[in-house]
Amino acid sequence: MSDTPQSRAAYFDALYAHNDDPWHYHDRSYEIDKRADTLAMLPRHHYARGCEIGCSIGVLTADLAPRFDALLGIDISETAAARARSAVANFPHVKIQVLHVPAQLPDGMFDMLILSEVLYFLTPAELATLAAFAAHQVVPGGDVIVVSYDGETLTALDGRKSTDVFTAAATPYFDVISNAVRPHYHIRILRRRHD
Repeated sequence: MSDTPQSRAAYFDALYAHNDDPWHYHDRSYEIDKRADTLAMLPRHHYARGCEIGCSIGVLTADLAPRFDALLGIDISETAAARARSAVANFPHVKIQVLHVPAQLPDGMFDMLILSEVLYFLTPAELATLAAFAAHQVVPGGDVIVVSYDGETLTALDGRKSTDVFTAAATPYFDVISNAVRPHYHIRILRRRHD
């Protein structure tokens, strides 16, 4: 897969065009267990405003929805975003937006940023841009949760390396408050320092 936003969008649109659930979010035990683990590891029971980058078809988004006053899901694929809107139709406080992150980034301030299975699709420079976005738009005391597969990703950076690159870029502004390693994935939580 090429490393341009346009080529990524085309790749994911084609992927979703041929399969309603290409990662088997609904029936694969890895996805079900990881989603439950993600929800259990959120440091707070409730957040004011969250942003999930790489929301795909909205399965995690729908599970996150009750924990937020407002939640924004973002995906690069129009096809995935349309399915995500259906998945969260019963949650009027959840919005889905199509953006080519990090070339395009959402407005507003967030107290939770969710980055699940998305960082390894980005280049080191893009990871630095995303870390700068988090530094400016995650409120002091707010959290970032990174969830990533630890196997082969067929991308320039694997899951662990992409998490490490993002964490290093975010280090001037964030502290790592949790780092859980599971058999096939890891979850890392960063908290925005108070200035």
